[in-house]
Amino acid sequence: MAKKPTARSEYVMFDVIYEDGSQRSNRKVDAGLLGGLDGDEPAREAIMDQDRAIAEKSGLPPLAIKTIRRSGK
Repeated sequence: MAKKPTARSEYVMFDVIYEDGSQRSNRKVDAGLLGGLDGDEPAREAIMDQDRAIAEKSGLPPLAIKTIRRSGK
């Protein structure tokens, strides 16, 4: 029996530079959050949410984000 097609989520990849100078590349953000009048600003909040979840699991405090930009630009 054939499987039903699943809904595909589209993602936009971002490079994140933190206040301490470290960088994380290719952070995924759901494309549905982006666009409109806010542009890429909702990506910052989504990445901060991801960082909080990672920090909670690791026991380390989340780093402050300095800048974000789309990967490949």
